[in-house]
Amino acid sequence: MSARKQGETPADEGGSGTKPPRIKISKSSDAGDAKNVSKRLKDMEICVPIVCGTIAFYLGRKASESQSHKWTVYVRGATNEDLGVVIKKVVFQLHPSFNNPTRVVESPPFELSECGWGEFEIAVTLFFHSDVCDKQLDLFHHLKLYPEDESGPQTTKKPVVVESYNEIVFPDPSEIFFARVQNHPAVVVPRLPAGFNLPNPAPIENMAERERGDTKDHPLSQWFLNFSEADELLKLAAARQQLIC
Repeated sequence: MSARKQGETPADEGGSGTKPPRIKISKSSDAGDAKNVSKRLKDMEICVPIVCGTIAFYLGRKASESQSHKWTVYVRGATNEDLGVVIKKVVFQLHPSFNNPTRVVESPPFELSECGWGEFEIAVTLFFHSDVCDKQLDLFHHLKLYPEDESGPQTTKKPVVVESYNEIVFPDPSEIFFARVQNHPAVVVPRLPAGFNLPNPAPIENMAERERGDTKDHPLSQWFLNFSEADELLKLAAARQQLIC
């Protein structure tokens, strides 16, 4: 799943030179199609570049035996755009030693912060809006607290950052989904045939009431990695849309 090896990653390092990983979501069930009366766009794909990551800070003098680090786990848009247009909620499954280890985040930014002393694998489950997909996507991310180079004392100023880049692909999207996200900066959509008319996009429930969900001004954004794969993908999509207009 990971676009790079799990481990400490310098904050100024870009995307890898290998082909980016793509997670293709299987098509919705017949029951789901029955609920969603929107027609499907055959042989087309919508792509959403995402990043799943953790950032861990050593607490230094404030550290105790049971709480040596403060960390945050998150799912963000690869270019820090709002993923709430596609993702309805994210469930983070923590180690069973935590109180309430199943954490549900129902609005962006999709993240949670905790304190602890040990590394473990976090199960991250993405749920999508009804016009997107009726299936969930299960990801796994390893929480890393300690840097690879442990020759010197750990600093409280530079965190350990681990991020994984993925492209979620939705084949044969519904017309309503396509119409709703075709101009959204976090989503890559194909070019439609000339003269093709889409239905008016349906608003997402409570979308207007919630706060801004992008992570461009996030307190931890200085530590986010830049993935060139996402930049190139979204620039190409924007160029295609300009040709349509």
